Amino acid sequence: MDDLTGPLTQGNRRALSRAITLIESTRPDHRARAMALLAELPRRQALRIGLSGTPGVGKSTFIETFGKMLTAQGLKVVVLAVDPSSARSGGSILGDKTRMETLARDPMAFIRPSPSRAELGGVARRTRETVRLCEAAGFDVVLIETVGVGQSETLVADMSDLFILLLAPAGGDELQGVKRGIMEIADIILVNKADGTLRDTALRTVADYAGALRLLRKRPHDPEGFPRALPVSAVTGEGLARSWDAMQELTGWRRETGHFDARRAEQARQWFLSELRAGLLARLDAPGVRARLRETGDSVARGAVDPDSAARQMLDWLGAGQPE
Repeated sequence: MDDLTGPLTQGNRRALSRAITLIESTRPDHRARAMALLAELPRRQALRIGLSGTPGVGKSTFIETFGKMLTAQGLKVVVLAVDPSSARSGGSILGDKTRMETLARDPMAFIRPSPSRAELGGVARRTRETVRLCEAAGFDVVLIETVGVGQSETLVADMSDLFILLLAPAGGDELQGVKRGIMEIADIILVNKADGTLRDTALRTVADYAGALRLLRKRPHDPEGFPRALPVSAVTGEGLARSWDAMQELTGWRRETGHFDARRAEQARQWFLSELRAGLLARLDAPGVRARLRETGDSVARGAVDPDSAARQMLDWLGAGQPE
Protein backbone atom coordinates (compact mmCIF):
# COMPACT_ATOMS: atom_id res chain seq x y z
CA MET A 1 0.00 0.00 0.00
CA ASP A 2 1.05 3.58 -0.64
CA ASP A 3 2.43 5.23 2.52
CA LEU A 4 -0.24 7.94 2.10
CA THR A 5 -3.21 5.57 2.18
CA GLY A 6 -3.38 4.90 5.91
CA PRO A 7 -2.88 8.46 7.17
CA LEU A 8 -5.19 9.85 4.48
CA THR A 9 -8.10 7.54 5.33
CA GLN A 10 -7.63 8.53 8.99
CA GLY A 11 -8.16 12.18 8.06
CA ASN A 12 -4.54 13.33 8.30
CA ARG A 13 -4.42 16.78 6.65
CA ARG A 14 -0.75 16.63 5.75
CA ALA A 15 -1.30 13.30 3.99
CA LEU A 16 -4.31 14.76 2.15
CA SER A 17 -2.28 17.77 0.99
CA ARG A 18 0.54 15.53 -0.20
CA ALA A 19 -1.91 13.24 -2.00
CA ILE A 20 -3.54 16.18 -3.82
CA THR A 21 -0.10 17.44 -4.87
CA LEU A 22 0.67 13.96 -6.18
CA ILE A 23 -2.64 13.83 -8.07
CA GLU A 24 -2.00 17.21 -9.71
CA SER A 25 1.52 16.29 -10.84
CA THR A 26 2.07 15.59 -14.54
CA ARG A 27 5.21 13.48 -14.07
CA PRO A 28 4.65 9.94 -15.44
CA ASP A 29 5.96 8.26 -12.28
CA HIS A 30 3.73 10.47 -10.13
CA ARG A 31 0.71 9.70 -12.32
CA ALA A 32 1.34 5.97 -11.95
CA ARG A 33 1.58 6.29 -8.16
CA ALA A 34 -1.53 8.50 -8.09
CA MET A 35 -3.58 5.92 -9.99
CA ALA A 36 -2.39 3.20 -7.62
CA LEU A 37 -3.33 5.37 -4.64
CA LEU A 38 -6.84 5.98 -5.97
CA ALA A 39 -7.31 2.25 -6.50
CA GLU A 40 -6.40 1.56 -2.84
CA LEU A 41 -8.75 4.13 -1.30
CA PRO A 42 -12.04 3.03 0.30
CA ARG A 43 -15.29 4.12 -1.35
CA ARG A 44 -16.91 6.79 0.79
CA GLN A 45 -19.54 9.36 -0.12
CA ALA A 46 -19.62 13.05 0.70
CA LEU A 47 -22.20 15.53 -0.54
CA ARG A 48 -20.56 17.24 -3.50
CA ILE A 49 -21.76 20.81 -4.02
CA GLY A 50 -20.61 22.77 -7.06
CA LEU A 51 -20.73 26.54 -6.68
CA SER A 52 -20.39 29.14 -9.39
CA GLY A 53 -21.22 32.83 -9.52
CA THR A 54 -20.73 36.12 -11.28
CA PRO A 55 -17.60 38.20 -10.48
CA GLY A 56 -18.02 40.25 -7.31
CA VAL A 57 -21.00 38.25 -6.08
CA GLY A 58 -19.20 37.32 -2.87
CA LYS A 59 -18.45 33.63 -3.42
CA SER A 60 -15.61 33.54 -0.90
CA THR A 61 -17.64 35.34 1.78
CA PHE A 62 -20.58 33.03 1.16
CA ILE A 63 -18.43 29.89 1.30
CA GLU A 64 -16.80 31.00 4.54
CA THR A 65 -20.10 31.81 6.27
CA PHE A 66 -21.83 28.72 4.86
CA GLY A 67 -18.86 26.51 5.73
CA LYS A 68 -18.80 27.81 9.32
CA MET A 69 -22.51 27.05 9.64
CA LEU A 70 -21.90 23.46 8.50
CA THR A 71 -18.90 22.88 10.78
CA ALA A 72 -20.95 24.23 13.72
CA GLN A 73 -23.35 21.35 12.99
CA GLY A 74 -20.48 18.86 13.32
CA LEU A 75 -19.90 18.38 9.59
CA LYS A 76 -16.40 18.17 8.12
CA VAL A 77 -16.15 20.53 5.14
CA VAL A 78 -13.57 20.79 2.37
CA VAL A 79 -13.38 23.69 -0.09
CA LEU A 80 -11.78 23.05 -3.47
CA ALA A 81 -11.24 26.52 -4.91
CA VAL A 82 -10.16 26.67 -8.56
CA ASP A 83 -8.07 29.75 -9.32
CA PRO A 84 -7.72 31.05 -12.91
CA SER A 85 -4.26 30.67 -14.40
CA SER A 86 -2.54 33.35 -16.42
CA ALA A 87 -2.64 32.72 -20.16
CA ARG A 88 0.76 34.44 -20.42
CA SER A 89 2.78 33.03 -17.51
CA GLY A 90 0.66 30.04 -16.51
CA GLY A 91 0.77 31.13 -12.86
CA SER A 92 -2.08 31.50 -10.37
CA ILE A 93 -2.47 33.61 -7.25
CA LEU A 94 -4.03 30.83 -5.15
CA GLY A 95 -5.15 33.32 -2.49
CA ASP A 96 -8.42 31.72 -1.44
CA LYS A 97 -7.17 30.84 2.05
CA THR A 98 -6.46 34.52 2.73
CA ARG A 99 -10.04 35.38 1.71
CA MET A 100 -11.46 32.72 4.06
CA GLU A 101 -9.26 33.26 7.09
CA THR A 102 -11.81 32.18 9.70
CA LEU A 103 -12.81 29.01 7.87
CA ALA A 104 -9.16 28.21 7.11
CA ARG A 105 -8.46 28.09 10.87
CA ASP A 106 -11.44 25.85 11.59
CA PRO A 107 -10.22 22.32 12.52
CA MET A 108 -13.35 20.87 10.86
CA ALA A 109 -12.56 22.52 7.51
CA PHE A 110 -9.90 22.13 4.83
CA ILE A 111 -9.31 24.60 1.99
CA ARG A 112 -7.31 23.67 -1.09
CA PRO A 113 -6.82 26.16 -3.95
CA SER A 114 -5.75 24.69 -7.30
CA PRO A 115 -4.76 26.36 -10.60
CA SER A 116 -7.08 25.91 -13.57
CA ARG A 117 -4.06 25.67 -15.93
CA ALA A 118 -6.15 26.86 -18.89
CA GLU A 119 -8.65 24.02 -18.45
CA LEU A 120 -12.14 24.88 -19.66
CA GLY A 121 -15.23 24.19 -17.58
CA GLY A 122 -14.30 26.30 -14.55
CA VAL A 123 -12.52 23.44 -12.77
CA ALA A 124 -8.99 22.08 -12.61
CA ARG A 125 -7.75 19.08 -14.55
CA ARG A 126 -7.72 16.77 -11.52
CA THR A 127 -10.69 18.05 -9.53
CA ARG A 128 -12.52 14.71 -9.82
CA GLU A 129 -9.58 12.82 -8.35
CA THR A 130 -9.20 15.42 -5.61
CA VAL A 131 -12.86 14.95 -4.64
CA ARG A 132 -12.21 11.20 -4.31
CA LEU A 133 -9.28 11.89 -1.99
CA CYS A 134 -11.38 14.19 0.19
CA GLU A 135 -14.18 11.63 0.42
CA ALA A 136 -11.70 8.94 1.43
CA ALA A 137 -10.33 11.31 4.09
CA GLY A 138 -13.77 11.35 5.74
CA PHE A 139 -15.16 14.76 4.80
CA ASP A 140 -18.94 15.13 4.82
CA VAL A 141 -19.36 18.04 2.39
CA VAL A 142 -17.15 18.99 -0.57
CA LEU A 143 -17.64 22.51 -1.91
CA ILE A 144 -16.22 22.96 -5.42
CA GLU A 145 -15.84 26.64 -6.28
CA THR A 146 -15.40 27.34 -10.01
CA VAL A 147 -13.39 30.19 -11.48
CA GLY A 148 -16.60 32.07 -12.40
CA VAL A 149 -19.67 32.17 -14.59
CA GLY A 150 -19.33 31.89 -18.34
CA GLN A 151 -20.49 29.75 -21.21
CA SER A 152 -18.11 26.92 -20.31
CA GLU A 153 -18.29 26.99 -16.49
CA THR A 154 -20.69 24.05 -16.44
CA LEU A 155 -18.32 21.09 -16.18
CA VAL A 156 -18.60 21.23 -12.39
CA ALA A 157 -22.17 19.93 -12.74
CA ASP A 158 -20.69 16.66 -14.07
CA MET A 159 -18.80 16.07 -10.83
CA SER A 160 -21.20 17.37 -8.17
CA ASP A 161 -24.47 16.21 -6.61
CA LEU A 162 -25.86 19.74 -6.41
CA PHE A 163 -25.01 22.74 -8.57
CA ILE A 164 -25.56 26.10 -6.87
CA LEU A 165 -25.54 29.36 -8.82
CA LEU A 166 -24.76 32.45 -6.74
CA LEU A 167 -25.95 35.81 -8.12
CA ALA A 168 -26.03 39.40 -6.93
CA PRO A 169 -28.95 41.84 -6.99
CA ALA A 170 -28.92 45.17 -8.80
CA GLY A 171 -26.82 43.77 -11.61
CA GLY A 172 -28.68 45.47 -14.43
CA ASP A 173 -30.74 43.17 -16.64
CA GLU A 174 -30.36 40.14 -14.37
CA LEU A 175 -32.06 37.62 -16.62
CA GLN A 176 -29.70 38.52 -19.48
CA GLY A 177 -26.64 38.55 -17.25
CA VAL A 178 -26.32 34.79 -17.03
CA LYS A 179 -26.37 32.37 -19.94
CA ARG A 180 -29.44 30.18 -20.30
CA GLY A 181 -27.29 27.04 -20.32
CA ILE A 182 -25.97 27.53 -16.80
CA MET A 183 -29.46 28.36 -15.52
CA GLU A 184 -30.76 25.10 -16.95
CA ILE A 185 -28.28 23.03 -14.94
CA ALA A 186 -28.55 25.01 -11.69
CA ASP A 187 -30.37 23.14 -8.92
CA ILE A 188 -30.68 26.18 -6.64
CA ILE A 189 -30.12 29.85 -7.44
CA LEU A 190 -29.05 31.95 -4.46
CA VAL A 191 -29.26 35.74 -4.68
CA ASN A 192 -26.58 37.02 -2.30
CA LYS A 193 -26.33 40.41 -0.52
CA ALA A 194 -29.98 40.30 0.55
CA ASP A 195 -29.33 42.70 3.41
CA GLY A 196 -29.38 46.42 4.14
CA THR A 197 -30.39 48.69 1.27
CA LEU A 198 -30.13 45.83 -1.24
CA ARG A 199 -32.62 43.59 0.55
CA ASP A 200 -35.69 44.70 -1.40
CA THR A 201 -33.77 44.58 -4.68
CA ALA A 202 -32.58 41.06 -3.86
CA LEU A 203 -36.13 39.90 -3.15
CA ARG A 204 -37.28 41.31 -6.51
CA THR A 205 -34.38 39.54 -8.22
CA VAL A 206 -35.37 36.26 -6.55
CA ALA A 207 -38.93 36.72 -7.81
CA ASP A 208 -37.63 37.41 -11.35
CA TYR A 209 -35.52 34.25 -11.38
CA ALA A 210 -38.30 32.17 -9.82
CA GLY A 211 -40.54 33.24 -12.70
CA ALA A 212 -37.85 32.46 -15.25
CA LEU A 213 -37.24 29.01 -13.76
CA ARG A 214 -40.93 28.16 -14.09
CA LEU A 215 -40.64 28.75 -17.84
CA LEU A 216 -37.87 26.16 -18.18
CA ARG A 217 -38.76 22.55 -18.93
CA LYS A 218 -39.16 20.53 -15.73
CA ARG A 219 -36.34 18.06 -15.22
CA PRO A 220 -37.23 14.43 -14.37
CA HIS A 221 -34.71 14.29 -11.51
CA ASP A 222 -36.32 17.23 -9.68
CA PRO A 223 -39.31 17.23 -7.30
CA GLU A 224 -41.94 19.95 -7.32
CA GLY A 225 -40.54 23.34 -6.41
CA PHE A 226 -37.08 22.77 -7.92
CA PRO A 227 -35.00 24.38 -9.32
CA ARG A 228 -35.54 27.06 -6.69
CA ALA A 229 -34.40 30.67 -6.21
CA LEU A 230 -33.71 31.91 -2.66
CA PRO A 231 -32.31 35.09 -1.06
CA VAL A 232 -29.24 34.87 1.20
CA SER A 233 -26.84 37.18 2.95
CA ALA A 234 -23.28 35.97 3.39
CA VAL A 235 -22.62 38.91 5.74
CA THR A 236 -25.49 38.41 8.20
CA GLY A 237 -26.01 34.69 7.57
CA GLU A 238 -29.70 35.22 6.89
CA GLY A 239 -31.16 32.61 4.54
CA LEU A 240 -28.22 30.20 4.81
CA ALA A 241 -30.07 27.70 7.02
CA ARG A 242 -33.04 27.77 4.64
CA SER A 243 -30.71 27.20 1.69
CA TRP A 244 -29.08 24.22 3.43
CA ASP A 245 -32.53 22.80 4.17
CA ALA A 246 -33.39 23.10 0.45
CA MET A 247 -30.15 21.32 -0.49
CA GLN A 248 -30.88 18.49 1.94
CA GLU A 249 -34.48 18.25 0.74
CA LEU A 250 -33.42 17.91 -2.89
CA THR A 251 -30.63 15.44 -2.05
CA GLY A 252 -32.98 13.33 0.08
CA TRP A 253 -35.58 13.16 -2.67
CA ARG A 254 -32.98 12.13 -5.25
CA ARG A 255 -31.64 9.41 -2.96
CA GLU A 256 -35.12 8.01 -2.34
CA THR A 257 -36.02 7.98 -6.04
CA GLY A 258 -32.68 6.56 -7.26
CA HIS A 259 -31.69 9.69 -9.15
CA PHE A 260 -28.72 10.28 -6.83
CA ASP A 261 -27.04 6.95 -7.62
CA ALA A 262 -27.94 7.24 -11.31
CA ARG A 263 -26.27 10.64 -11.43
CA ARG A 264 -23.13 9.31 -9.76
CA ALA A 265 -23.02 6.44 -12.28
CA GLU A 266 -23.33 8.83 -15.21
CA GLN A 267 -20.61 11.04 -13.71
CA ALA A 268 -18.31 8.01 -13.56
CA ARG A 269 -19.02 7.40 -17.25
CA GLN A 270 -18.21 11.04 -18.05
CA TRP A 271 -15.00 10.77 -16.00
CA PHE A 272 -13.95 7.77 -18.09
CA LEU A 273 -14.68 9.59 -21.37
CA SER A 274 -12.84 12.69 -20.17
CA GLU A 275 -9.75 10.69 -19.27
CA LEU A 276 -9.93 8.88 -22.62
CA ARG A 277 -10.02 12.17 -24.53
CA ALA A 278 -7.17 13.56 -22.46
CA GLY A 279 -5.12 10.42 -23.09
CA LEU A 280 -5.71 10.62 -26.83
CA LEU A 281 -4.68 14.27 -26.86
CA ALA A 282 -1.58 13.42 -24.84
CA ARG A 283 -0.48 11.03 -27.61
CA LEU A 284 -0.10 14.03 -29.88
CA ASP A 285 2.84 15.15 -27.71
CA ALA A 286 4.90 12.05 -28.49
CA PRO A 287 8.10 13.03 -30.38
CA GLY A 288 7.28 11.00 -33.49
CA VAL A 289 3.77 12.42 -33.63
CA ARG A 290 4.96 16.00 -33.16
CA ALA A 291 7.33 15.62 -36.10
CA ARG A 292 4.57 14.23 -38.31
CA LEU A 293 2.24 17.04 -37.21
CA ARG A 294 4.88 19.62 -38.08
CA GLU A 295 5.46 18.13 -41.54
CA THR A 296 1.74 17.89 -42.27
CA GLY A 297 1.18 21.42 -40.98
CA ASP A 298 3.89 22.72 -43.32
CA SER A 299 2.20 20.98 -46.24
CA VAL A 300 -1.11 22.64 -45.36
CA ALA A 301 0.59 26.03 -45.06
CA ARG A 302 2.15 25.63 -48.54
CA GLY A 303 -1.21 24.71 -50.02
CA ALA A 304 -0.03 21.24 -51.02
CA VAL A 305 -2.98 19.67 -49.20
CA ASP A 306 -6.22 21.11 -47.84
CA PRO A 307 -6.78 21.12 -44.04
CA ASP A 308 -9.66 18.60 -44.08
CA SER A 309 -7.71 16.04 -46.09
CA ALA A 310 -4.61 16.56 -43.97
CA ALA A 311 -6.59 16.01 -40.77
CA ARG A 312 -8.14 12.84 -42.18
CA GLN A 313 -4.73 11.51 -43.22
CA MET A 314 -3.35 12.27 -39.76
CA LEU A 315 -6.23 10.45 -38.07
CA ASP A 316 -5.73 7.43 -40.34
CA TRP A 317 -2.02 7.43 -39.49
CA LEU A 318 -2.71 7.66 -35.77
CA GLY A 319 -5.26 4.85 -35.99
CA ALA A 320 -2.76 2.63 -37.77
CA GLY A 321 -0.48 2.64 -34.73
CA GLN A 322 2.22 5.26 -35.25
CA PRO A 323 5.60 4.95 -33.48
CA GLU A 324 5.67 6.55 -30.02
